[in-house]
Amino acid sequence: MSRAYKFASLPCGRVGKWVVLGVWLILLVLAFPLAGKLTGAQSNDSSAWLPKDAESTRVLELSERFVPADTYPAVVVYHRDGAALTAADRAKAAADVPRLQAVTADPRDAAPRRLALSVQGPIPSKDGKALETIINVKTGDDGWELLGPAVDDYRDIVQKGAPGLQAHVTGPAGYGGDFSNVFAGFDKTLLFITAAIVIGILLLTYRSPILWLAPLVCVGFALVAAQALIYLLAEYAGLTVNGQAAFILTVLVFGAGTDYALLLIARYREELRRHRDRHEAMAIALHRAGPAIVASGSTVALSMLCLFVATLNSTKSMGPVMAIGVAVALAAMVTLLPALLVICGRWMFWPRRPAFGTDEPTERGTWARVGAAIAPRPRMTWLITAVVLGALTVGLFGLRTESLPASESFSTGKPDSVTGEEVLGRHFPAGSGSPLQIITKDGTQDAVRAALAKVPDIGDVKPAGNNPGQASGGLVYLEATLTAPPESDRGFAAVDNARAAVHAVPGADAQVGGSSAVTLDVNDATHRDQNYVIPLVLVVVFGILALLLRALVAPLILVVTVVLSFGAALGVSALVFDHVFGFHSADPSFPLWSFVFLVALGTDYNIFLMTRVHEESRRVGTRRGALIGLAATGGVITSAGAVLAGTFAALGSLPLVFVAEIGFAVAFGVLLDTFLVRSVLVTALNLDVGRHMWWPSALARVQDPPAGVEAPGTPGQPASAAQGD
Repeated sequence: MSRAYKFASLPCGRVGKWVVLGVWLILLVLAFPLAGKLTGAQSNDSSAWLPKDAESTRVLELSERFVPADTYPAVVVYHRDGAALTAADRAKAAADVPRLQAVTADPRDAAPRRLALSVQGPIPSKDGKALETIINVKTGDDGWELLGPAVDDYRDIVQKGAPGLQAHVTGPAGYGGDFSNVFAGFDKTLLFITAAIVIGILLLTYRSPILWLAPLVCVGFALVAAQALIYLLAEYAGLTVNGQAAFILTVLVFGAGTDYALLLIARYREELRRHRDRHEAMAIALHRAGPAIVASGSTVALSMLCLFVATLNSTKSMGPVMAIGVAVALAAMVTLLPALLVICGRWMFWPRRPAFGTDEPTERGTWARVGAAIAPRPRMTWLITAVVLGALTVGLFGLRTESLPASESFSTGKPDSVTGEEVLGRHFPAGSGSPLQIITKDGTQDAVRAALAKVPDIGDVKPAGNNPGQASGGLVYLEATLTAPPESDRGFAAVDNARAAVHAVPGADAQVGGSSAVTLDVNDATHRDQNYVIPLVLVVVFGILALLLRALVAPLILVVTVVLSFGAALGVSALVFDHVFGFHSADPSFPLWSFVFLVALGTDYNIFLMTRVHEESRRVGTRRGALIGLAATGGVITSAGAVLAGTFAALGSLPLVFVAEIGFAVAFGVLLDTFLVRSVLVTALNLDVGRHMWWPSALARVQDPPAGVEAPGTPGQPASAAQGD
């Protein structure tokens, strides 16, 4: 008996199964209270997203001498539709100022902290039809989570008053509050939606009212354990976790974990038909399917860890969070799931229990018939399929990847911050709520102001901060108002021009930051990261496939199919975003994230299929092995793809454009991979390329049996007469 088989027997042995269950129960007890703290450990401020070497990051750090950290301006704009403001309106706005100043972080505290560092205004617009009040809100250690209730309090104050007077809260704090309210409590909602989708698909897959519980329980254990571990790393090891990562973690653990469970259960059900003893059946199933499951999980985890080379903090930090989630899910599926299934026995499959000695239904199933249809003309099949996928990639030429303005970031509804920005833009300079921040050496501020005065779309450059005009550490802090929309091409051009102008001032060492500069630097870093991360992920995927399949040709062909599938998915997504959803554009990071998820997860299905094809090809030849591999894994790949697509589609329930875009692209790409690429294109290539697929391994030198001659033997281990259930 091989050492690998003995290792596979450990979690499903007669004693080992109880040990494994006990260990996981202890882990759950320890992890559960820690997992609940993950939300509080999230960091959603600018420093959690910016590249460390960006100019806006340096300005953010230096500006803390003049403007306290974690300070965001909330802009209140008062107006009447098509009419000038009245004296009563101006009195109302003035009376709101002390009430806005009095808003506290948490009224339940013994000494509640006031949020407003300062309140400026009300400031009248030149046309006399609007008033602007700016509140500098300090969030402190509470981060963006505090902005949601704070902005709600501000709106309660300013929106009650004179009949016909309208008031909105916008600016960075207004948007931050609306984003915070979107995320608040949605982790539980997303968890329930994802779980419901997985349960529904598992019920359809297994047609059993009981069996779905096993993978779902294991996924639940894995998610809690992963969240606890990530919390500990965030709290004590400096790992950055943002709200976006926390949401995608839930989806990824559910999707990937259930995929691995489906593969193991499918192989276990096969072995139950060949062995009386369920312990032996599970040991063989884990021995046979385990390498594919471990390779799949390793591919996804290592692909995520490739994000470590990224310069953008939000991308860099996402890597370990996702890798931890997949690694813990993988551990649960190769230890806890086998133990649970063996403890429960065959009755878990009721009413379709796989009895010992019965025929394997996949031999005559849908995918066996698909293979039979492909076999006569495999070259024609893969050429047509490749042309179709190539045609779908044409949509990529219409994919717009540019910074998504905050006003275009919500996929449903129009939050008050968006309405407020529109009103503000009609009556005040477009960037009045999001000024540029300039840090320069003391004594050069006049020259810097003169240089900025010549820059288009830059106006009203003045000293700012707690002590306007006074130097600190030999530096002076200025703010400039953008007259162009802050997150537009004109706004970004103004930032670039402003930087060029101040950099040219001799001896100033001046730098330009602010929210528009932050967005510009994030976009630039994202494009740089794509050039490094994408090739690295492809190298990792190729390397794992080469080690697993012991070949070079097959991994190369499989990587090409994955890239083709990715291009087709993005091409279709671009068309849908533009013509169906009406999205303004795709976030600059959208192609990178779509690539990492689709390539890593798409490789899972390559591994599921090709490890079985490799196993069967050694027994019956490459042609017959390709058909048996498709018949045996087609069903589980279809189910796994449906689960993964469903879990990512659940992201569409979050009313944010970027998350909805990722959810749609990955869901569509996974379905395309499942039903067309993996099952049709790869099978046709297997049949056409034949034994050369496995070059330079020994399998490439083995001739297929003559047509009509079947190789002896049956898959798997011989039936055992060991003790029954």
